[in-house]
Amino acid sequence: MVKGYWVSVYPAVSAAEGLSAYDELAGPAVRAAGGRLLSRGDRVVAHETGITQRVVLIEFDSFEQAVAAYESEAYQKALTALPDGVQRDFRIIEGTG
Repeated sequence: MVKGYWVSVYPAVSAAEGLSAYDELAGPAVRAAGGRLLSRGDRVVAHETGITQRVVLIEFDSFEQAVAAYESEAYQKALTALPDGVQRDFRIIEGTG
């Protein structure tokens, strides 16, 4: 089965302390949906038009599972905790097999 991934890049975070409320809700929601955190860090080397802010990578056993996790009630509740000062580029992508 082809895996699914969440990729989140944060171009602007003006309220980093506010992310803790989101993290407290999102972490359990992602784990309950079968997600595995592969990377969450601020240590980034960017090339071309990339940015060096926070990047998060989460793996799921399938693309469908990744989509369902995002649409879950628990994760939708976590999204409401994202502070106003956070801009995020969020994608769900399918692995190559």
